[in-house]
Order: sequence, then C-alpha cells, then structure tokens
Amino acid sequence: MLSIKDLVFKKRLVRKLVDWYVGPYIIEEVVSANTVKLRLPTSIKIHPVVNVGQVIRYRQLVEEQKVKKIKPIKIKGAKE
Repeated sequence: MLSIKDLVFKKRLVRKLVDWYVGPYIIEEVVSANTVKLRLPTSIKIHPVVNVGQVIRYRQLVEEQKVKKIKPIKIKGAKE
C-alpha cells in the first residue's frame, strides 16, 4: 500500500475523509535498502521508485473480522 501523503491530486480532497493509503501494488524490485520499485497503473503519474517509508504491507481482512458500515444520517427538512 502506498501513502498518499505526498501525492498531488487534481481535485482537492478532504484529508479526514480519504484513505491514507492506496493500493495494494506489487513490489517489482528492491533498488536499495531505502527504495523499492512498484508496479503502478498508468493513471498514477509518479515515478515508480519510492522510499520504503511511503510503503506499508497490505493485510487482508480475516473472515471473522467485521467491517462496520456507517448509515447516513437523515436530517428533517434538509435536501440531499
């Protein structure tokens, strides 16, 4: 998973509402002790060699693990 901390987006994102990491992406090569080369899609316009500080290991959800889905709050008199 790649950190979005230093990525620049066309639209301004509300940092509180977006995920902190995107991916998962495959590590193609370990370039040095501090850098790795990722297999990125063409839609991400960054250099594929990134610092290991920007990458975390992807962990899948366990079968028994529950994900809470938050229902939207309805306010009387407000339109969507």
